[in-house]
Amino acid sequence: MKPETKKVLITAKTYPTPSKTYGETVCCAGVDIDKRCWIRLYPIPFRDLDQSKKFKKYNIIKVQCNKATDHRIESYKVNCDSIEIIDHLDTKKDKWARRKQIVLPLASTSFCDIFQDIQHNKSLGMFKPLDIDFHWTKATLENEQKRRACYAQLSFFDKRKDTIEQIPFNFYYSFRCADSPDCPGHKLLIIDWELGKSYRDWRYRYKNRDILLGKIRERWLNRMCAEKNDIYFYVGNMMRFRDQFMVLGVFYPQK
Repeated sequence: MKPETKKVLITAKTYPTPSKTYGETVCCAGVDIDKRCWIRLYPIPFRDLDQSKKFKKYNIIKVQCNKATDHRIESYKVNCDSIEIIDHLDTKKDKWARRKQIVLPLASTSFCDIFQDIQHNKSLGMFKPLDIDFHWTKATLENEQKRRACYAQLSFFDKRKDTIEQIPFNFYYSFRCADSPDCPGHKLLIIDWELGKSYRDWRYRYKNRDILLGKIRERWLNRMCAEKNDIYFYVGNMMRFRDQFMVLGVFYPQK
């Protein structure tokens, strides 16, 4: 099948995970600029990419891809050699406005509605939450020996890759849907790359774990989900478990 060339605004990147099938990969979600629809790009061996191809959130990239053999309609398999960064929508001047022009028309009425759409193999979405809270629990870590064995078989140009550590906590948002009066409330795992990276970076600054977790809560709840912001969650589900959705990131321009 001939690959398609797509321009994609990257809106979410997940924390890297090792796989015996694909190696260490990152799942990325965003907006197909031309078709104005959600798209998932997977698998992306992000740490193995050339520096010039390591895109950030809200980069617009051009990439060749094919529809994945994934029942989820948004999933595409990427030719990583074809990645080209062509723009970045930062938060200066009119760039927040440009972000909003692209992503807000794709917002669903509620997470309840997104969840109902899984019967049509839809697996990505964006919605407005209310009564947001932030929680964490201790994570059940994968078997470290198996994890190290998986990394041992991964290589790129015959170079060994350092094991990316597991985060010992799971972080969650709880919320109600803004436009769904009968919403029972939801609690979703957060798998945003930035959250995992912040934990790894900040633990050296904040030696006390309670202080560290408090700082993470302050950023992901008090700052990102502040009253002054117009808050939306990006969500996606798992290929094998369609009813298990996770928060991929937060969209939070000021009101």
